[in-house]
Amino acid sequence: MRLVDVCAFYTPDGGGVRTYVERKLAAAPVAGHEMIVVAPGREDRTEPRGPHARIEWLASPRFPLDRRYGYFDDACRLHALLDRLAPDLVEVSSPWRSASMVADWAGACPRVLVMHADPLSAYAYRWFGRVAERDTIDRHFSWYWRHLRRLDRRFDAIVSAGDALSRRLRDGGLGGVRTNPMGVEPGLFSPALRDEGLRARLLAQVGLDGRATLLIGVGRHAPEKRWPMVVDAAMAAGNDRPVGLLLVGEGRATPRIRARIGDNPHIRLLSPIRDRPVLARTLASADALIHGCEAETFCIAAAEARASGLPLIAPDGGGAADQARASGGFTYPAGSALGAAQAIRRFIDGGRPRGQGAVRTMDEHFDDLFRLYEGLGAGLRAAA
Repeated sequence: MRLVDVCAFYTPDGGGVRTYVERKLAAAPVAGHEMIVVAPGREDRTEPRGPHARIEWLASPRFPLDRRYGYFDDACRLHALLDRLAPDLVEVSSPWRSASMVADWAGACPRVLVMHADPLSAYAYRWFGRVAERDTIDRHFSWYWRHLRRLDRRFDAIVSAGDALSRRLRDGGLGGVRTNPMGVEPGLFSPALRDEGLRARLLAQVGLDGRATLLIGVGRHAPEKRWPMVVDAAMAAGNDRPVGLLLVGEGRATPRIRARIGDNPHIRLLSPIRDRPVLARTLASADALIHGCEAETFCIAAAEARASGLPLIAPDGGGAADQARASGGFTYPAGSALGAAQAIRRFIDGGRPRGQGAVRTMDEHFDDLFRLYEGLGAGLRAAA
């Protein structure tokens, strides 16, 4: 099959979505499919990724809040590109305008919406969760649920990467939801990569010795990631226990995070680690991963940490919570620095053993995804 992914969230400087797309570009040809990713770029160009995979960049405006990203703004140009590509199936990875554009395209092939984002959790629940119950917030954002139900009627399937999001989508009236958990890059992350010398050097960067607990957080510096709250939690736990925190990432919220850290010597920001084997060794050499975002659909960072043997400290909602519960990790009330600090203390005092690193791989996810796509394609051919 010729598969086309209209991916508004892809950028070479991205995080989890970039990791996912890069692996899909490699996995689809192995499974016998041609994979074409359509992404918003600074210019129209084709980027080959082997004999049966490529990225088609479509010149698009930059996203005002993070100029590393673009957004599709011209339905006619996108439709013309889809006409030229003549896909057997179109996947779209954003529930916003690009999903409506793909739904409006006149092509006859099946369409699938993959929920790489959970906008209500990332924004509405985070903004208003302190003053209103979730049901109340949902009623005030009923327009969004009506939008999703319209998409549900126009797409052949809606793929969710986690149980928590799937339940909410079904409760919201969507009937085409298919849960297909993502996974980690196979053969890369492992508890066996733990390096006590590297751990000692990382602890030295935060002014601590080997008796301390080394926490690590990985992800974009965006408001919904709640890194300032994680900083507050680490500081609070560090008042009565030796705790160091490394935050790996970058983004528009970096100045706010740096200001929250202040002159605390036990917390340090690290630039994104783009060398994947180095990231794998770094994760394996920490003591636990801490996450602050309850809006993750799957949370690749948490899955990679699990594969590295790390216990997880995560909010009690979204994909990070799914990962923590599946691995016997520690959860805390989302958005609560006090709750996160208590979870850190429970982890330190409990002496939880490291995990064995057995988690679902991304290739297993793609095997299931391509079977779904093949079934949808076969169904369309049978109907024709």
